[in-house]
Amino acid sequence: QVQLIESGGGLVQAGGSLRLSCTASGRTFSTYTVGWFRQAPGKEREFVAYISWNGGRIYYGDSVKGRFTISRDNAKNTVYLQMNSLKPEDTAVYYCAGRRSTLMSTMSKDYDSWGQGTQVTVSS
Repeated sequence: QVQLIESGGGLVQAGGSLRLSCTASGRTFSTYTVGWFRQAPGKEREFVAYISWNGGRIYYGDSVKGRFTISRDNAKNTVYLQMNSLKPEDTAVYYCAGRRSTLMSTMSKDYDSWGQGTQVTVSS
């Protein structure tokens, strides 16, 4: 397994932008599918986006489609989540997760490694 560390969260006004980073340790990270999930207080963990090992396959949850962009730089062992046009309902703890499989999944149970999360708060 790899160790994942998220960064880039913070407080932003509605309509603003943030870029989250997920940096991994381990030489096998470039073979991992990576997903972003989020969890708001009192709610279940929600799928946000995933990206395949080479960036060739990308998929977004309906609530972020058109506003968020996932990308990766395997040379830096890092996956990014660019979040634009943020809304108060985007407020949550954001987690990145790694999956040792080329199969894509929107289910959190299918991911093997998780970061500790980074808080994103969007004020109205």
